[in-house]
Amino acid sequence: MSLATTRPALIEQGHWLTVRDCKRVLVVVHTVTFAQRLREVFGLLADDLRIQVVFTAAPHAFGAGVTQYLRGLGITTVPWEEALRTEFDLALAAGSRGVHELRCPVVRVSHGAGHIKPLTDTTARTPGGRRAPGMLSPVHLMHEGRVVPAAVVYAHERDVAELARTCPQALPVAHVVGDPCVDRITAALPRRADYRRALGLTEGQRLVVVTSTWGPASTFGRLDALVPHLLSQLPGDRYRIALSVHPNVFAGHGPWQVYGWLAGCRGRGIAVVPPEADWQSLLVAADWIVGDHGSLAAYGTLTEAALLLTAGPRREVSAYSPAALLAAAAPVLSPLHPLAEQLEYAARTRRPGQYDQVTASLSSAPGEFHRRMRTVVYRLLGLGEPARPPAVAPLPPPPPLRQWETPAEDEGATG
Repeated sequence: MSLATTRPALIEQGHWLTVRDCKRVLVVVHTVTFAQRLREVFGLLADDLRIQVVFTAAPHAFGAGVTQYLRGLGITTVPWEEALRTEFDLALAAGSRGVHELRCPVVRVSHGAGHIKPLTDTTARTPGGRRAPGMLSPVHLMHEGRVVPAAVVYAHERDVAELARTCPQALPVAHVVGDPCVDRITAALPRRADYRRALGLTEGQRLVVVTSTWGPASTFGRLDALVPHLLSQLPGDRYRIALSVHPNVFAGHGPWQVYGWLAGCRGRGIAVVPPEADWQSLLVAADWIVGDHGSLAAYGTLTEAALLLTAGPRREVSAYSPAALLAAAAPVLSPLHPLAEQLEYAARTRRPGQYDQVTASLSSAPGEFHRRMRTVVYRLLGLGEPARPPAVAPLPPPPPLRQWETPAEDEGATG
């Protein structure tokens, strides 16, 4: 028998597949960040023999690294152009680019701690109106006058209240499901000592986790102001430092360049967390989190760590977001004073309930994400849910910090 096709079997279907008559779910992955959030959703479908999950990497400015990330999970992708021409029963996406072209209902999944960054494109804004973040804006939810997603999931009831102001047309498809990072971090708190041992922290050593979002106002965008503090003011026998940089920085500049800029850090004992790594266990293990207006600092309020913020932008942070609430409650790092003294001050002055307003804003359905998310997906597929709770694995232990402290000669060669 000659093969008359070179298209993937998942696209061709028919006699090419062994398990047939499945509902077909397309996972549309634009960036590594989106992939990490979508993993919490498509993982809920993995063991259901009634469902075949197919993956595609959609075009995006920060799309570099997506295929490699998925390949690391044992996932192969079908070409985006083929996915657009193929019928599916449902699609899952955390981004909006191109999803209006799909031939199936779409579920849009929120990513990050709330909705932090208002859109820079103001063409669709009404006169005098506030700039809405992407997942709350008609720009990302509508196309040619129609709402694109069949369902949009949010972490908090407050998001739906804001949606009523910014894009009321999408209210009928809005669902509040909670936040998987909130659930996972909260569940992992009792394992803090295990994560610290896995990282290689010895008795008496303290862990400082520095987090950065992307963009010129991020910590990484002002790295020259922070790195001298880290390199010269924290003795290595007492402090271990891990730097977690947003995957969009790696995708935008290329891994080779980012690791090149950070070579001095890694050569002097600062661990640079790779973009594909799970950062949640690091936050749980931290004694201090030094962050900016990105999501990781906001998630850090769920942990035992003391927080310090770098000075951040006001105009680029949504006023009702967890990041804005955190900026009003956390101490701010000063370049004029010794870093160790500021860390100790932040730890000494952290008071019970200091960040309660921030943590409450992250999810209005704590512990419920996977159950509620599964219900939304199965309802749209027209399938009954499995007769058991969703299987959610605990956060795995991180690798030793030394694995991320030493530069590799060929690292980033493909970036």
